Amino acid sequence: MNADFELRRAAARARLDAIDPHKTPGGKEADPLRRAWFEAVYAQADGDPAAVPWAQLSPHPLLAEWLSRQDTLAGSRALDVGCGLGDNAEALAAAGAQVVAFDLVEGAICWATRRFPESSIAYRVANIFDPPNEWRSAFDLVHECYTLQALPEMMLQDAARSLASFIAPNGRLLVIARARNDGQDAEGPPWPLSRSCIDLLAVDGLRLETLEDIPADAVRARHWCAVYRRISEVTNAV
Repeated sequence: MNADFELRRAAARARLDAIDPHKTPGGKEADPLRRAWFEAVYAQADGDPAAVPWAQLSPHPLLAEWLSRQDTLAGSRALDVGCGLGDNAEALAAAGAQVVAFDLVEGAICWATRRFPESSIAYRVANIFDPPNEWRSAFDLVHECYTLQALPEMMLQDAARSLASFIAPNGRLLVIARARNDGQDAEGPPWPLSRSCIDLLAVDGLRLETLEDIPADAVRARHWCAVYRRISEVTNAV
């Protein structure tokens, strides 16, 4: 990103932090999902991706690296969680998957479809805590990048069970998130995930298969790249 983009992004972050209910005491409990705030992000951006703090206009580097190590996703069904402007979903599709991508905010979905008008992806408006019934056990790969770390910790258990419900037998969940140590304070949002949060995601037949603890460098904070695999059918309702 160029210097002008970064200046516009910093200005947008300051504006958005000022209206973020989770930056105010009691806001997490009063408005845990922050739907109105996320809607404001896209509305106030007015077409400028610099004003969407998580928009990079390219796939996340850790997703790109992970995909480069896979043989192929051809013939698989993939779900991209919290798709934003669509770059990660498009990377999954380019790797051969049949992709459904969703976001809580209609503005994000409209923007993604404008950016990729010829896309094969089914972009949808949906809520991770109230997903369509047809998504249950429907996907060979579920990709989650930065959605969990935007949630208060009190919501992670329910989010974990919802993610697990999407995954077909022998399917995988790929989670990419900023990382912190257990017991380490974190001011947020976003809240980097601790190792105990990573373990919390192994629910309802999911098993943690691989976990990369990627140290911080000059351009990127410490991250987790975690892969879970379904070892049994989903037995509990979300």
